[in-house]
Amino acid sequence: MALSLEEFIHSLDLRTLPRVLEIQSGFYFEGSVYEMFGNECCLSTGEVIKITDLKIKKIMAEICGHVEGCVSPQSFELPMNFPGLFKIVADTTPYLTMEEITKANHIRPSRLNHPCFYHQKDIKLENLIIKQGERIMLNSVEEINGEIMVDCSVLRNHQNHSFALPLSQEGEFYECEDEHIYTLKEIIQWKIPKNRTRTVILTGFSAKWDSTNPFPRGFYGAVILKPVYEIQGVMKFRKDIVRILPSLDVEVKDITDSYDANWFLQVLSTQDLYEMANKEFPIVAEVIEAPQGNQLPISILQPGKTIVIHKKCQASKILASEIRSNSSKRHFLIPASYKGKFKRRPREFPTPYDLKIAKSEKEPLHVVATKAFHSPFEELSSVSVGDEFLVHHSQTTEVFCEGIKKVMDVLVCEKILKNSHEAALLPLYMDGGFVEVIHDKKLYQISELCAQFHLPFNVKVSVRDLFIEKDILAATPGLQLEESITNSYLLISDFANPKERWEIPVGRVNMTVQLVNNFSGDTGSFLVSTLVEEITEEQYYLIRRYESSFLHPPPRPPKHPSVEKIELTSLSLAKEKTVDLPKSPKSVHVDRSKKLYSNQAGLDSKVRAGCQNDLADLEKEKRKTEATAVTEIFKTEEHQK
Repeated sequence: MALSLEEFIHSLDLRTLPRVLEIQSGFYFEGSVYEMFGNECCLSTGEVIKITDLKIKKIMAEICGHVEGCVSPQSFELPMNFPGLFKIVADTTPYLTMEEITKANHIRPSRLNHPCFYHQKDIKLENLIIKQGERIMLNSVEEINGEIMVDCSVLRNHQNHSFALPLSQEGEFYECEDEHIYTLKEIIQWKIPKNRTRTVILTGFSAKWDSTNPFPRGFYGAVILKPVYEIQGVMKFRKDIVRILPSLDVEVKDITDSYDANWFLQVLSTQDLYEMANKEFPIVAEVIEAPQGNQLPISILQPGKTIVIHKKCQASKILASEIRSNSSKRHFLIPASYKGKFKRRPREFPTPYDLKIAKSEKEPLHVVATKAFHSPFEELSSVSVGDEFLVHHSQTTEVFCEGIKKVMDVLVCEKILKNSHEAALLPLYMDGGFVEVIHDKKLYQISELCAQFHLPFNVKVSVRDLFIEKDILAATPGLQLEESITNSYLLISDFANPKERWEIPVGRVNMTVQLVNNFSGDTGSFLVSTLVEEITEEQYYLIRRYESSFLHPPPRPPKHPSVEKIELTSLSLAKEKTVDLPKSPKSVHVDRSKKLYSNQAGLDSKVRAGCQNDLADLEKEKRKTEATAVTEIFKTEEHQK
């Protein structure tokens, strides 16, 4: 039965792609396809096209309600790279079957592809009763005993209970509230159900926006996002990707079951390649669409170039950021093969708790105070700007507050005097400031730093990597090595030189290839060439959000605790300590600007005992850094305009 293209796309289950369509009727120009503004706008009757994907081409936005100084709500195009941070408003329109949910929502292994719903009534299963209003997480869609089922789970008493629901399961399923904060890109990729709009609340900005702000001045409120889709597919005798708007006035017929899809080019994306079985590699492919801004030698990934995809793999890299306070930071992924040499740079610590975390058994931690602190308790030490300490260990001690004995967690240090040392007890909650004194002049390679020190760690490239033509790390003023990140890669080579292979990050390089045949050449010894990869601000926060293994310290306790709040025991701190990944890029910004060893730009690596004359400058720099760190990440009103 023939349908309009728009009707077909509306009823399309994305899980059934690819689909083969025959054009039944429509307008065409000289019997062929032609393009306008990057989209196919006419199709000939009788032509056959294989639909491979449905993508969001652009986002139209509409402000909800009345905004002062703004005329009646009108739709406007929201740039796809707009750096807004949004909270999702739960959809109030119910889904009536599980099949309807699976057709509209992305349900995949990725954490953002686990949508949650609740049911208006109890659902009675064989071994479990799902209660009315209970949060149901949809994990995957699988075939079980010949029937397509949705693998689900509910959380009860910190334990997951798994069960499966058939696609035919009926009822009123409502979307659950979502407390996370998302970037626009994340919402576009994962959080807009097919054939529905998405209401979100603009809460802030993840980066500076130099273009004109599409929202009214000072606006932070509800917005309706309306996606405009484009169909992607391939046609016989064409090697490029065909892009068609669903609104094109043609009728189509689904002939997938009666047509040999092998007549079409087999076009695969980077993600498609990574999902192939290991036994299918190595394969020969021709590049159809090359990635933009890739850092590999330009001759390898170009349209029409033949490459060999040898295998899929995982590799660990060190995530690093520039130490810089007066401009946006650059971010890098550094491979273990990097041959440059680093020297250490001083770290800055906002509280004694951070000193406790940073202390190592390898060497004493020597710091200089950059902020004064007056202790309200006789049993604890006060701190003046310029005081120097050697950090030892943490313990509990008793203090008297208004005649009541309390137990507090403290950091045991040695205060360095002119001719002697004296014991000092610093409360862990103390809101102070300390700068590390570096005595170590040794040069380290990246592998030595990771083996001998706890990350994050501050360094500067002292000797550039002489084995690469351009070392992008050598020009940086300083680097904070933040954590080790494991990424997924494809190992590729030029077909003409299969011995030299390169790593292609699956999540950050979007290319499209046509499979040619299996590779039958020599797969013996080979050299894997790895590069320092510079990543964008958005890629950086996605990595920190979904692939980070770093445990952030607990929130800083209050500066001046009351009698009831003084007892900060190790147990209470442990309870506060979070092991969850940051909920949003916004929370990562806050962690990096105010917490662990942050804002170290501008510190002199030659700080020494007796450096009193420089401490006032350091204190000014610290205050300046703290004031600018958030403003350079979260956009102020002036930057929005």
